Amino acid sequence: MHDADDDDDEGEASPATTGPAGDPALQSVRLDKWLWAARCFKTRGLASEACAAGHVKVGGVTAKAARSLRRGEEVTIKTGDGLRILEVLGLSERRGPAAVARTLYNDRSPPPPPKTEVPGMVTRDRGLGRPTKQERRDIRRLRGY
Repeated sequence: MHDADDDDDEGEASPATTGPAGDPALQSVRLDKWLWAARCFKTRGLASEACAAGHVKVGGVTAKAARSLRRGEEVTIKTGDGLRILEVLGLSERRGPAAVARTLYNDRSPPPPPKTEVPGMVTRDRGLGRPTKQERRDIRRLRGY
């Protein structure tokens, strides 16, 4: 007779208790694959392009897409949103859910600078037509030029 308790693999730990996600058997993985698996880029091709453009550094040195990445290394990514500094905790060649991808790295990015309001943002109601000469002078004075 087959017992339901026999289905559980007691020797294996669940993914939640093993620590960082990823394949523990992997010793290294291509940089572009890891960036894609860690969800830093939407596609592996975009990750390769960022590496080729010099926007990705490993240990402070510009890295190519085929560079082998190991646990404990620091990856710096320059994006349109700013600078991301990631410490590699786990390795994976497969893209998974975002919650699992976040366990592949420790994010040590600096906080984004506070957003400042652009001075002189003037809004006009629709239908008022072009500003008069006096209104244009006021707008320029507000904008600082």
